[in-house]
Amino acid sequence: MDLDKVMKTLRSQEAEMTALRHDIHMHPETSYEEFRTSQLVQDKLTEWGIPFEAGLGVTGVVASIRGKRPGNRSIGFRGDMDALNMTEGNSFAHASTIPGKMHGCGHDGHTVMLLYAARYLAENPDFGGTVHCIFQPAEEGGAGAQAMIDDGLFERFPCDAVYSLHNKPGIPVGKFVTRVGPQLAAVDHWVIGLHGTGGHGGSPEKGTDPTVPLAHTILGIHGIISRNVSAQDSAVLSIGMIEAGTANNVIPSDIRIHGTSRIHDPAVQDTIEKRLKDVAEGAAAMSGCTATIDYQRGYPALVNTLAERDKAVAAASALVGAENVDPDNPPINAADDFAFMLLQRPGCNVMMGNGDDPKWTSNHRPDYDFNDEALCHGAAYWISLTDKELNPEADLDRDAA
Repeated sequence: MDLDKVMKTLRSQEAEMTALRHDIHMHPETSYEEFRTSQLVQDKLTEWGIPFEAGLGVTGVVASIRGKRPGNRSIGFRGDMDALNMTEGNSFAHASTIPGKMHGCGHDGHTVMLLYAARYLAENPDFGGTVHCIFQPAEEGGAGAQAMIDDGLFERFPCDAVYSLHNKPGIPVGKFVTRVGPQLAAVDHWVIGLHGTGGHGGSPEKGTDPTVPLAHTILGIHGIISRNVSAQDSAVLSIGMIEAGTANNVIPSDIRIHGTSRIHDPAVQDTIEKRLKDVAEGAAAMSGCTATIDYQRGYPALVNTLAERDKAVAAASALVGAENVDPDNPPINAADDFAFMLLQRPGCNVMMGNGDDPKWTSNHRPDYDFNDEALCHGAAYWISLTDKELNPEADLDRDAA
């Protein structure tokens, strides 16, 4: 594949890609409400003559592009479409027009990159097999990937492998990072309840006081990782909210501790769930109180498979050079529901540079914006990956030459 031609074509479309990205940014839609964005995707696919099906996972769209060469292999490319429930702090012309909603994670850019990759592949189907472009809703906490799977995603659009691409502020545009094995964390949420009788603040001996086990529980929670998880494993436990009390002279009868766990190994996940229960119940028993725990498992860990990691690295390296691709980047404690797709099929998530200038701030911040300079690189990556996945003989031809 001539990637110089690919980039030249995409550069000629860069202005319209940017305008489309800005339009989506100005009209953010959160989980399962991406009706305008979904329709925009459908309109572009229709304009370009690309067949698609809509309505998977409420607002999801899948476009299918068949290559002109022989081949029966099928692959899936996931691009998420949803925004966040947060207020934008930017004042540029394409800032959000919807109060309390913002494209604070760059899914506007993800949508545009996958759209224009689909356009190029449809106009240049020099590959064997089928590419399914999966425009997914509700990544931000809504498990839209699972919703599409439940609606028959892989039965209706068989995929031998699936891939995802996410922007990463802090590294230059034109650089890519990934890894084999766990890359993003499982995210769990839990609530510990501590229950006593409460009572008058001047007569604590007449009741049972859950504030005492609260103190022991907090200390115990922060000892779970250091004393129950190997230093070679990665895990985080954080308390985010404590609910208790109505007045300064009333001992509360009930206290709730809300927290989150970020874990890369399912065995560690089991350990943390058990130890949270042990710590809370032990602390409560010492003070004549009781404890309950509601532990909710959220997104699973995102685990990349070896063969697909290698193909993703090869695709990125062909585009920007091996020196600009890190194939063994450390795991991080963010999460992505693409993990649900990876439980069903082998695949790989890659993160691409969104700029290392301080102005390209971290995702989920009110001053975040996707870097339009990355649009062509992201679309070209999808095209290069198609070549690696669906034209394996092309590498042999190039080696022979």
